[in-house]
Amino acid sequence: MSGCRDKDPQKEQQQVGVPAPAPALPSSRAGTASFAPLVRAAAPAVVNIAVLQASPATDNPLLRDPFFRRYFGPPREQTRLAAGSGVIIDGRRALVLTNNHVIENARAIQVVLTDRRTFAADLVGTDPPTDLAVLRLRATNLPQLALGNSDAVNVGDQVLAIGNPFGLGQTVTSGIVSALGRGQSQDGYESYIQTDAAINPGNSGGALIAMDGTIIGINSAIYGPGANVGIGFAVPSATARFVMEQILAHGTVRRGGIGIAITDTVPGPGGEAPLPGALIAGVTPGGPAARAGVREGDVVVEVSGHATPTAASLRDVIGRTAIGTALNLKVRRGNNSHDISVQVGAPEAAQTNRNRR
Repeated sequence: MSGCRDKDPQKEQQQVGVPAPAPALPSSRAGTASFAPLVRAAAPAVVNIAVLQASPATDNPLLRDPFFRRYFGPPREQTRLAAGSGVIIDGRRALVLTNNHVIENARAIQVVLTDRRTFAADLVGTDPPTDLAVLRLRATNLPQLALGNSDAVNVGDQVLAIGNPFGLGQTVTSGIVSALGRGQSQDGYESYIQTDAAINPGNSGGALIAMDGTIIGINSAIYGPGANVGIGFAVPSATARFVMEQILAHGTVRRGGIGIAITDTVPGPGGEAPLPGALIAGVTPGGPAARAGVREGDVVVEVSGHATPTAASLRDVIGRTAIGTALNLKVRRGNNSHDISVQVGAPEAAQTNRNRR
């Protein structure tokens, strides 16, 4: 589903990059350990999303063939209802972040708040590579949650997940950040936050919330047979912020690349544990990285002050960097360390390898 261009892209782009302050959190009773104050402050901005989709039978090519329609008639318009979650990021402009797979192929989208108010939603734009989408509700002055700093998250931090599992209605679960930089494929912009907070079907698009009341992730996927097994994944808020800014400015996400193929580092010849970093497996001739002096065999350990211990983390940083932006790479080359500045360029036709970024 393609996105539509926003009416005032310059204004939108300037405003969305500045998250609204997190709501003030009321205090619990003295001596009582409870997430209730945090939930009361955060829950109103987490919404349920109902999506009307066409039934697969409606798209049957045989039933659309004129020959078959002579005997069986036109296909009956059947619909089905899918449910998911979302988060209001900007209450004044009624902007909602959710997963692309929640609203994919939607004929109509309705959003239900915790106070049971229901609003129709318009699709502003989507980004399938990160599985994110931006909606605009036909409303004003709604509750909101600020996007936090996912780059400051640590393994072991406490988190809450709020969403609409199995269509039951708003549900809150708690847990910790189990791991960072999880990538489930080698060709996507994935650097998930992993959590053991229960995430089930229907939680998709909901909020992963830090203890300061800000969103550090958009819940997106689970690992296992289709129900919670203690391994859930969320798109980091840094990625969500970049995607939202791009969609509001352009109606789509304009990504660049630096012309490299990357992979995780490997154990040493004596069986030593692999050092952290993203290994440069190939460099596109004439591309931004090649022009800057990056070489095959270099290991990128840091980008513009952010550690890149895995290939997935480097893909994520590049994938949320606008074209024309300079990235300062710290690379390990043999026993030496080098600082290299690379300007992100437009996607190059020579980059046929899907792992190239």
